[in-house]
Formats: sequence, C-alpha cells, structure tokens
Amino acid sequence: MNFPIADLHCDLLSFLAVVPGANPFSKEQIPCAFPWMQEGGVSMQVMAIYTTVEPGSMQLALRQAEIFSHLLQKEEKTVRFFDSKFLKDPTADSRIGIIAAVENAAGFGHEKATWPEIYAQFDALVNKVGHLAYISLTHHTGNRFGGGNYTEGIGLKEDGKRLLEYMAGKRIPIDLSHTSDALAAGILNHIDRHHLPIPVMASHSNFRTIWDHKRNLSDEFAQEIIHRGGIIGVNFLREFLDREVPERLFEHLLYGAKLSADSICFGADFFYTKNFPDKSRHPFYFSLAENAGKYPSLLEALSHDLNESQLRKLAFENVYNFYQKLWN
Repeated sequence: MNFPIADLHCDLLSFLAVVPGANPFSKEQIPCAFPWMQEGGVSMQVMAIYTTVEPGSMQLALRQAEIFSHLLQKEEKTVRFFDSKFLKDPTADSRIGIIAAVENAAGFGHEKATWPEIYAQFDALVNKVGHLAYISLTHHTGNRFGGGNYTEGIGLKEDGKRLLEYMAGKRIPIDLSHTSDALAAGILNHIDRHHLPIPVMASHSNFRTIWDHKRNLSDEFAQEIIHRGGIIGVNFLREFLDREVPERLFEHLLYGAKLSADSICFGADFFYTKNFPDKSRHPFYFSLAENAGKYPSLLEALSHDLNESQLRKLAFENVYNFYQKLWN
C-alpha cells in the first residue's frame, strides 16, 4: 500500500537536543530518522517538544523549538512546514511536512515559574515553531497543571485551568494521551463548563479494552474524543500494545476503526531508546512496527480487514481533515 502517511507523534527533537552526536539521518540511531520516514512514505510528521518536570524544562523546550526551526531552514530538501498551505496541495512535492507539539506543559513553566514567565514562554515557543499541533498538559508524572498517567486521582489543577483558558481560541488541540483519568475528566468538564473553543485529541494512545494499561484510553474517553470531532493516533510501543503478541497492534487499529473510521490514525511514538534504563522494556517495538519504514507493510496486512477508503483515512486523510477543519 503506497498511501502517504501522517503520524501524530515522534521524539526526534528531544533526541537531537540531548543525545551527543545525534543525527536525524542515521537509521541506526533512531527509528524515526528521516530515511526511515522516506522509506515508509511519511508525508506528515508531528515532532514533540518533550521535557520532564525539572528546573531546566523551559530552556530545554526552547532548545527543541530552535532545533525545529533549524530543520526547516537547513534541511529544506527533506522537510517543509505542515500548515494550511501544505494542505491545499499535499502532493506538491515529496518532502515531509513537519509540525511541532508540546508534550508536557512543564516546557511552558517549571514548578516555580511565574505566570508572566509562562505566558511569555508560551508565546515564544509558538512564534518559534509557527504552529503547535497539540499540547499535552502532563507526561507520565504530574506537574503544576495536573496529574499524569501514573498519578491516579490527581486531576486538573488551578494552573491547568489557567493554561487551558490561555489556549482557548488559539486553534491548538489539547492532547489526552498522557493524562490521568481524573485529569482527562477535568479537562473535558472545564472546557464544557466555560465553553472554551479547544479541540480534543489523543496523539499517541491505544485502547484499554484491548490492553488494560493506565497509558491507554478507556472507551469513555475514546468516545468523548470521537464525539468532539477529534482524532486518536495508535501507539506502536510494545508496552502499550501487548508485551508478547505483535499482532495486537492490528487489534488496536481495527478497534479504533470500529469505533470511528473517521477518527483513527497513527501516532507511532518513535524515540531514542538506547539510553533507556529499564531493560525490561527492550525491545521497545515489535519487528513488524520497529521503525517508520514499516507503514506500507502494516497497511498491506490491514487490507484484509479494511477497505481502500478506510485505509486512506487511517493512513493520512483523518489527520489532514482534522487540521483542515481546525485551521479553516
């Protein structure tokens, strides 16, 4: 299957920011290296600005934003900006359309940052990268804005409400991929209570019905995203699929297509794994989905269960349609 591919999450920016000798063209270093993307037919890639909760989070976020801007300027033969101009003619050239996102709002403000500093950082990041594909308030752990995947019972904090209100109307979706269930519920309730114009999505999440993991979406939140016109990018990490059964990836994709063929897409979550301390997580990916070159074979395998229209939606159309509506 030779459809173009849109993917909602990779960690190429943090790799380039923190790993000595990092090379975005090295297939050996990271599974989302540009040659892998080209081999897999990737036409659109979201690049996360990822930080942990630490005093230097704001500086690290700015560093990644600068790297993103540098890629657009220095690697113009390989990448172009994913924006409304791209969507007017996605096949105009063969370059990869890239757009940044924020994974963990600690990048906007560390735990002691003042609100004038947070607002200034928010604006600086957006100005540097042009657009944000989405914002996730947390990662696995919690922060001043709310609770992460592994912080049960911690919901939306007052600072989280304030950040949502600053996002409102800026046409930046909120991402539920790394929220605790309490935070996800708090975000949705706050948006509804205050009629905030904020789209909702899950950039790189699987389904708890298929694999019972805190990192995966419950049917309740999956249905909320679908009901609100959002999209759900399926994650390729073994930990969130099924640690032993590679084909479980297809079950997640097909379950998402069953919930809504107009909402499911890819959010592979490829990142640099060589320095990861927990050896039980290795290998991070099953061989059938171990790098960005695998999309054609995945679509071919899915062609037994999905028709051509459904495959096109999964591959790229759902993502393109989501951002077309958002930016129009």
